Amino acid sequence: MLDIILGACLAGVAGLAAYPKWREYRRLPMDAAARADAPGEFVNLRHGTVHYRFYGPENGPLAVCVHGLTTPSFVFEGVADRLVAQGYRVLTYDHFGRGYSDRPSVPQGRSFFTQNLLELLDALGIEGQFDLVGYSMGGWVVTAFAADHPDRIKTLVLLAPAGMGHELGALTKFCLRVPVVGPWLFALGYPRQHLHGTQAERPLPSSVPFIIDRQQRELLYRGFIPSVLASIRGALSATTEQDHNRLRDAHTRVIAVWGECDDVIPLSCKDRLSAWNPNVTHHIMAGAGHGVTYTHTDDVVAAMDLRGR
Repeated sequence: MLDIILGACLAGVAGLAAYPKWREYRRLPMDAAARADAPGEFVNLRHGTVHYRFYGPENGPLAVCVHGLTTPSFVFEGVADRLVAQGYRVLTYDHFGRGYSDRPSVPQGRSFFTQNLLELLDALGIEGQFDLVGYSMGGWVVTAFAADHPDRIKTLVLLAPAGMGHELGALTKFCLRVPVVGPWLFALGYPRQHLHGTQAERPLPSSVPFIIDRQQRELLYRGFIPSVLASIRGALSATTEQDHNRLRDAHTRVIAVWGECDDVIPLSCKDRLSAWNPNVTHHIMAGAGHGVTYTHTDDVVAAMDLRGR
């Protein structure tokens, strides 16, 4: 009888341990069927297929927009429409693990993101200078890229940018520190966290149609949750202080836009960025949270002031 009980307990533990992997396996693959409704185009890079989209006239000045941790490139649809109205050509793309791009199982640190962006630009034949815009974790990515390639940047725009060492939360920090159990707990708990966080924004105005449903749709596809964890480990656990110091020394034009009520990237990060680079021009969007890019789009685009160089 004891052996039976012990065996049942071990089987239960094994099943519980395997449950997040089973749930991940049950999610849909990012394949041709999933990409059937994708706008834009695809290109093959070193780590796989990347989805990208151009907006606006081919001969317009180029603005490259880089999205954040969880919301793919559609987060810029409202911004892109307004920039196109000003005569711009806009390029957006999905990070690996999000949107319509592939989901490679690789570390996602600084060189991963900067090289992916450089490879994309090279593959699309983009040369010379352009404006570079980053939202949330995308702000971390574009800061690193601009620090490595300051000669290619006209204006660097940071929208609610990560990289100032903001608080990740007790659960996330535990998941990062503790091997085996941490990733298991993240895989188990993150879907509920993502649904709760996005659902809380459903009453807010948005320049991006059906943005909440599209954000939550990411959970349907295999590779999204592991990619989020990989980015938190490789990108959001590091600050951009040295990169901002280099941008200061290179006299790169930097504009930062903050949400007054942002509880993801708190407004206190503004002072830290100012200490690293006193040349940054700051704009605070009154009443805005972390979704400032799509909830306060007109004000954000006005603050970007790409024509005001």
